[in-house]
Amino acid sequence: MSENEPHDRPGQEWGTRDQPTQEWPTRDWSAQPVAPARPARPSLPAWVWPTVAVTALVLGLAGGTLAGALVARSGGDGSGGVLEVERRTAAPLPADNGSIAAVAEKVLPSTVQISAGREGSQSGATGSGFVFDAQGHVITNSHVVAQADEDDGTIEIIDQEGKRSKAEVVGRSTVYDVAVLKSKAAERIEPIALGSADQMRVGETVVAIGSPLGLSATVTSGIVSAVNRPVTTGEGENDNSYINAVQTDAAINPGNSGGPLVNLQGQVVGVNSAIASMGSLIASDSSGNIGVGFAIPIEQVQVTTDQILRTGKAQYPVIGADVRGVESGDGARIESISRGMPAADADLKVGDVIREVDGEPVTGSIDLVVAIRSHVPGEDVTLTVERGKRTLEVKVGLEAKTG
Repeated sequence: MSENEPHDRPGQEWGTRDQPTQEWPTRDWSAQPVAPARPARPSLPAWVWPTVAVTALVLGLAGGTLAGALVARSGGDGSGGVLEVERRTAAPLPADNGSIAAVAEKVLPSTVQISAGREGSQSGATGSGFVFDAQGHVITNSHVVAQADEDDGTIEIIDQEGKRSKAEVVGRSTVYDVAVLKSKAAERIEPIALGSADQMRVGETVVAIGSPLGLSATVTSGIVSAVNRPVTTGEGENDNSYINAVQTDAAINPGNSGGPLVNLQGQVVGVNSAIASMGSLIASDSSGNIGVGFAIPIEQVQVTTDQILRTGKAQYPVIGADVRGVESGDGARIESISRGMPAADADLKVGDVIREVDGEPVTGSIDLVVAIRSHVPGEDVTLTVERGKRTLEVKVGLEAKTG
């Protein structure tokens, strides 16, 4: 497996479904029974009627209170009528109470839907994104806008009120599946707050916000089901993105790509990017949700975004070696080494099996690539290497590569 990749996903077109016409039964009023005539009401003195009206009002109020109390205490007659429904009388929850409702209220205005059309065609990719800063930069996935960017297609953002505005790609990274857009209209939208994926614990509640299946401003919730999950997305060796992901069971579907995964403080901890499906283990959100989704940690998104905004391109670290997983599932074997790259300078050899990176176990080639790409170019990593019957620790520098 080598260390380079691109991305793209088609969107989903919605059709309409004709609804059958329902015929309502007619009623023959001529066949209804006639009510019997009522006997004449005896006349009463005029002063009696005000007294009767006041008495009836008092009794009606008392009876209503008593009936309500009886229904509340006894649960009613079991018929499921409206009197048995408990009505909410409390005030709305405060905005900072940490509920999902409060999170949605805080984050939805900063989240946008993204439409990325191909040139000369109405079809294209759809996804989600969020406003990153006051300069109108919007974060989304690279695979959402890749085809439009390559084909000079039209990219638009759609805010919570449904207003469409043009956007352009500032830069994107296929390796980390991150894209930065710029839109003048986004300057008027409140930027989202940023949190930390590193501080999230398994079991914590998270909320995913986006436009799954084209349904804008959709909120789903779940928990962090795993952290530091090494996954790769894509259909081919040259179409892969590697993610040291936050795993969640919050429902993520096609169209959620690029949207924020947030904690209960309304801070972004990840960018929704991929889901596990029954057909293929991991895919950018092109299949239906089965309760296993993956988000790019916000720390990685910030590093990549900073590179793009400063230089217009993103870089990722490499050691200059191709690796393959071993059959035992306990390490990655070096298949080839590029001359003049850090792996060669560190005296690594073809056939070496890398067991650990900085003390963390490596179970296969994906683990190794993700572990390396969790660093930045210029840093060093320590590899625990098995060479024959010997175990070595080798320090390797990381070279920068654009992608």
